[in-house]
Amino acid sequence: MESNTTKQALLILSELDNDDLNWIAKESRRENLETNQTLIYKGRRINYLYLVLGGTLSVFLDRKELAKLGKGEVVGEISFIDNRPPTATVKAIEKSQILSISHLKIEEKLQRDEGFASRFYHGLLLCLSDRIRGTIGRLGHGIKIEESERELEEPNEILAERLELAEAKFNWLANYAGQGLSI
Repeated sequence: MESNTTKQALLILSELDNDDLNWIAKESRRENLETNQTLIYKGRRINYLYLVLGGTLSVFLDRKELAKLGKGEVVGEISFIDNRPPTATVKAIEKSQILSISHLKIEEKLQRDEGFASRFYHGLLLCLSDRIRGTIGRLGHGIKIEESERELEEPNEILAERLELAEAKFNWLANYAGQGLSI
């Protein structure tokens, strides 16, 4: 599967159904970030989960770049899970567009919709396990960010078909979120 969309967000979207996507599209909002605009500050609580629709963000710990995040990447998922302030700063390194959804809205949906909760958390776990594998690979082998990103673009054979459908879901969200349309 050729794609400009990174795999982590696709792992989450691969688990969600059309009703879930319609809910996200309805409850989220689009935001534009200018070059060098900070989205997340290390140590400051965040109240949103973000999906990068376009552009490039960079994750910094102090002045050291830890990762680059592009189209389709999820941002703020760790703080959503543990309800603690972020341990890194995230800023746009070029003009970017994001989709943001309130932690409060997600929590309410998780409480009242067990099916969504199961699908959402399973997707989030797939995303985090993939990210941890990539990080361990980089740390264990001294691989640079760009090299590990190429390696992570190779989908697991079992997930390849689901990721193709998830990419269609991402494209639908990127085009129609916040416009009141349904799948």
